[in-house]
Amino acid sequence: MAKLNLLLLAVLVACALGLVTSQHRARKLFSALEREHEHARELEIEYGRLQLEASTWGQHARVQRMAVGTLGLRSPDTRRVRLVGRDPAQ
Repeated sequence: MAKLNLLLLAVLVACALGLVTSQHRARKLFSALEREHEHARELEIEYGRLQLEASTWGQHARVQRMAVGTLGLRSPDTRRVRLVGRDPAQ
């Protein structure tokens, strides 16, 4: 009977250690999951900012202002512009 009690005690201790270990692992994984969710939210915010910045940089008025101011470009003289149509045979 004493051997059976010792065996049951050993099984009980092993189960208790397994339970504690699994709970600890679950808490660590949950903490890591929460950190990754926070990181994903930060990346979504940054992506939104980058989309806004890209749309700002691509606005026609800004491109026109940069072309004239920085690069010194100007619109061509309308007398020198020729429109080329498509060949109807193609």
